[in-house]
Amino acid sequence: MYLRSQSSRQTLSSLTSNSDTMMQLRTLIFTSVMLPWMLSSAARDGYMEVRKPKKDVVAFPDYTLQEVDADPPAPRADEMPTCLLCVCLSGSVYCEEVSPELSTVPSLPKETAYLYARFNKITKIKNKDFADMATLKRIDLSGNLIAEIEDGAFSKLLNLEELNLAENRLTKLPMLPTKLVSFNANFNQLKTQGVKATAFKKLTKLAYLYLGNNELTAVPQLPESLHVVHLHNNKISTITDETFCKGNTSYYIRTNMNEVRLDGNPIQLSMHPNSFICLETLPIGWYN
Repeated sequence: MYLRSQSSRQTLSSLTSNSDTMMQLRTLIFTSVMLPWMLSSAARDGYMEVRKPKKDVVAFPDYTLQEVDADPPAPRADEMPTCLLCVCLSGSVYCEEVSPELSTVPSLPKETAYLYARFNKITKIKNKDFADMATLKRIDLSGNLIAEIEDGAFSKLLNLEELNLAENRLTKLPMLPTKLVSFNANFNQLKTQGVKATAFKKLTKLAYLYLGNNELTAVPQLPESLHVVHLHNNKISTITDETFCKGNTSYYIRTNMNEVRLDGNPIQLSMHPNSFICLETLPIGWYN
């Protein structure tokens, strides 16, 4: 009786153990095979709905046929404020080789004393360019394309001491301010008929005059104040005893003038022995 009971318990335990194993096996099969199949089947049959968040649709214009200007045109120099285009420092304005290039004289601050506008493309100087600029002492416009200067452009510049117009295209000179100390018009196209005989005579403070590399055929009247005069590489073929000296007196000595250049002209100095008798030094350079 005892043996039978013990055997029965063992059999029941074995069955229970087998039952647990079967349940685990069924669970494994269900989770690994049946559940994915059911999910996919339900998705196909419409039992499961997957909702995606709605997105706003933005319509962009079609630029494929439109011409887009990536590089807008640069502003012209005369459209920009001077001290943005140039450099302004305590009374000095520097407009050298600016971009965009200058074709006219820019409007200057009222306190401007020194203007440097070299190596641009300025073609003309008008009366209004410096009309109210009584403070100007120095103007440098060398290396431009200036072919014309209105006659009154510099006449109101009562304090102007230095004027540089070298390397331009001038054929004649305007009226010059009376307080000039230095005037440079080298490398232009100046002709004798474009330079008045008395253009420099009344400039009683003029010490430095540079008129080299032009087309002058005669020497203009020179003020007593001159220290240096350059007239080289022109078309001067003759001078007189009055050009540098006073022909009616042998006692006159021109003490201020210490440098004269006439080289590169067709003149023969040996033909004018008395023309330089009043000078302390003879003209420099090579001559025939």
